[in-house]
Amino acid sequence: MLKNVKFSLFFVIFSVFFVILPVFAVDNCTSAIISRFASKSGAPMLWKNRDTNVRSNKVVLVDEKPYRYLALVNHNDTSGRICYAGLNEAGFGIMNTAAYNLPEKPGELKDLEGFLMADALRKCRTISDFEKLVIANLGQNLGVESNFGVIDANGKAMLFEIHNHGYKKFDPAAAPEKYLINTNYSRSGSADKGAGYLRFERATQLFAGLKGRPVRPQDILHHFSRDTGNVFVSQPTPADYKRYPASPDTWISTKDSINKFYTSACIVLVGKNPNHPEHPAMLWVITGEPLTAIAIPLWVEAGSVPDILWKGEKAAMWEESAKLKAIIRPYRKGNMKNYMRINPVDNKDHSGYLPTLLAAEKRIFSETAAFLKDKHTPSELAAFQNKMATLAMKALKNAAMQ
Repeated sequence: MLKNVKFSLFFVIFSVFFVILPVFAVDNCTSAIISRFASKSGAPMLWKNRDTNVRSNKVVLVDEKPYRYLALVNHNDTSGRICYAGLNEAGFGIMNTAAYNLPEKPGELKDLEGFLMADALRKCRTISDFEKLVIANLGQNLGVESNFGVIDANGKAMLFEIHNHGYKKFDPAAAPEKYLINTNYSRSGSADKGAGYLRFERATQLFAGLKGRPVRPQDILHHFSRDTGNVFVSQPTPADYKRYPASPDTWISTKDSINKFYTSACIVLVGKNPNHPEHPAMLWVITGEPLTAIAIPLWVEAGSVPDILWKGEKAAMWEESAKLKAIIRPYRKGNMKNYMRINPVDNKDHSGYLPTLLAAEKRIFSETAAFLKDKHTPSELAAFQNKMATLAMKALKNAAMQ
């Protein structure tokens, strides 16, 4: 009982802080809920580019009951009790994007989506379980105005648009494309309110560019997560950078891009294919701005997370990506942080670092695909994800020295 009282007190203090100081929040994430009918693997997927003021993120394994889970967390809060995307051992996964057009009443709790997601990962096996959890907690103390993407081991995926006093569900399998894209407004919310309309249109363009081909994790991680396009302004994307010389500097604004200064991580959750239940669900993560980091595969069943993703005040993998970020975004005063110079990323003089990162990431995907052709023990999964993390770290260090 004492433990619950202490948690409730922290809950209130945390809530009041964010109710009083919402102006400092930067939560402009881009996401997608992909049904198994649009997925190359036949398993549902979730994508989230996390945009936040807390740019140093970690991934931790939380040993909870009834379910252990992997959680994307802020670097200074590794308990996993506040989670921004995650996957549990039952194959249940969840992520969210803030929705700024859902009903909100003055004086009620808010910005507690991380608590709800942690509770769901600890308790839920199915999407039905999550819905029951939401219903049981509706009210002024829920503290939620958000779009949640969820997947489960039955191969199902669902979008929940939730506020303190209600929710709506949308099934991506019922959409013409068999997936749903989300930024920072809800379909069930007030029309023409909220945020992220430009990013929604850009993400829509990127998915449409697949021309009906089933979605793969690498489509998202290699390309969509790193995109700097803008539907209103003609500006180069990473595929275009190689057309520009190494000097003089070419600058672009990423304020309304999918990859931006505030992007702290990218998560792709790959659920279970109900036709092949022996294959474990997995979590792909890029810690850091996607243009400065590399994707790594993780499994709850491994029973651990590579040290470079969570140990220390700030994880070593994130620290290494931050070195590249400082090169492409040297100015941090005011709105200057939204401007990025593309030349060090890639250029026609072949001195950019991005090809090094992409080559390592492609190798990681290739080796992971070969590895997953067989069943593996927890120790084998742990050893493999450590090997991939080491490969990624070596590539990052090499890129920073170019």
